[in-house]
Amino acid sequence: MKKVWLPLIVVLAALAAWRSVVFVDETEFVIVTQFGRPVATHTEAGGELIWPWQSTIRIDKRLQIYDPKPSEFLAKQKKNVDLDVFVCWRVADPQQFVESVTDVVGAGSRLHDIVMAELAAEVGRSPREALVSTDPGTHRLDEIIAGVTSRCAERAREEYGIEVLDVRLKRISLPMQVRDSVFQRMRDERARIASQYRAEGEEEAMKIRAEADANRTMTLAAAYAAAEKTLGDAEAAATRLYAEAHRIDPEYYELRRTLAAYEKILDGKTTILMSGDSPLLKYLGGGPTTRAAKKE
Repeated sequence: MKKVWLPLIVVLAALAAWRSVVFVDETEFVIVTQFGRPVATHTEAGGELIWPWQSTIRIDKRLQIYDPKPSEFLAKQKKNVDLDVFVCWRVADPQQFVESVTDVVGAGSRLHDIVMAELAAEVGRSPREALVSTDPGTHRLDEIIAGVTSRCAERAREEYGIEVLDVRLKRISLPMQVRDSVFQRMRDERARIASQYRAEGEEEAMKIRAEADANRTMTLAAAYAAAEKTLGDAEAAATRLYAEAHRIDPEYYELRRTLAAYEKILDGKTTILMSGDSPLLKYLGGGPTTRAAKKE
């Protein structure tokens, strides 16, 4: 009979010894419970002894991220805005955390209620321009988020043993029902600015064209005056040359001038009826013998 009970006693003793040793990791808290009631909390890494009939609950002490879905909030002057936020938190009081929220899922639900309530209250007191604006005097996003983080941290620590380190915005957008109208206003504004730029450009182009036309007219006038002066000077010089040639050799001058007249008035398409004794035809009436006879 003893041979039967001895191995059983050894097994039970080993099982009791195994259940009496708890190893605490540096990334977690270990809460010892007895019949469902917390009796001890171990926060430092190492080995701990408990009674075999006691149990343990392990809680991650590292930083946690709660990332809810985007929600719509009503800003001041009844202007809606969509905010996408996330919360950085960790367990500050393990025993209070277990007693109030039990686990991470429960913590996320409680944090959601706190953060959304604080955001709704803060956004409702602020105009939408305080969240998104290019005017430094109007923009208050950092101040708003800092206030929400402070109040959420105070409530979460007091009610659930949770330390909220930060509440941050990932994205700010407009609700779908007003987004199209806002985009249309943006397109209209861009079209108005483009029309203004085109009108200003056309006005400037007209000024440039008018100035260019004036410069062209002045340049052509100056060129015409210079050309007329040059032509007058050339004609004066030609007249002086003709007079000098006539003085030196009147017959040669007469011959050259007559031949020049022939080139201008005589061609294959011209018919001229003139008297035979016309001075213009004296060089066309015959050869050298005829002219010599006339001289005699």
